[in-house]
Amino acid sequence: MKSVLKESSIHPQNASEKPSSFDLDHLNAIFTPLSFQERLHLLYAYFHQSEVLVTSSFGTQSVFLLHLLHQLKPTQKVHFINTGYHFPETLAYRKLLESSLQLSIIDVHPAPEQHQLSQEQSMWENQPNRCCFYNKVKPLQGVKVGHKVWISGVMGFQTPTRKGLRVFEQSEDIIKFHPFIDIDEGELLYHMDRYKLPRHPLEAKGYGSIGCSHCTRKGDGRSGRWSNSNKTECGLHLPMPDSKA
Repeated sequence: MKSVLKESSIHPQNASEKPSSFDLDHLNAIFTPLSFQERLHLLYAYFHQSEVLVTSSFGTQSVFLLHLLHQLKPTQKVHFINTGYHFPETLAYRKLLESSLQLSIIDVHPAPEQHQLSQEQSMWENQPNRCCFYNKVKPLQGVKVGHKVWISGVMGFQTPTRKGLRVFEQSEDIIKFHPFIDIDEGELLYHMDRYKLPRHPLEAKGYGSIGCSHCTRKGDGRSGRWSNSNKTECGLHLPMPDSKA
């Protein structure tokens, strides 16, 4: 694992070193050589905590980021998009991590009429992109207002598409920050074992990645997500090709 520097040793020496317009090439040049711990520390030298958006699905690997934030910024708010379709085990896991890591969680819900429409039409079966848009993407749009940067826990080894992401990427009107984009799975597992982080209860039953119950099956990695279609993302972390599909 990469060595960890003291927080003060990686902060800008003065405000003039901070890019005034948050030029992504400039940010990537500074942050890419750092370890994931250093990246998280340094982010808060460039952005005030109130400008930082954190979301969590409380899936199999969510505890990795949440534990690090608990150590670094325990007052950082965490937004949970409650789609209404989560496994009961996921909701129980959320409560466990909220208590053990003393998280400040804000629940985000879809518009009732759109959620009901997705239920009535079983959109997850023939319109999965629209289902995700109504229940995950659209509810977060209002939350993003007022934030400048969004911490994402995606990792390059998870999918070929994610592997191509940089530490900082522009996503519509917000900057996406991927501190873990270049770590390998072994590094992730080492951290989780070292700190004895609680695992999602469905992981032991063969679920490698966990989203909404309708669209999640057992499988290694993300192979169990939307397994009967060519869909690989919900749209939160990558642009959605068509919300109607």
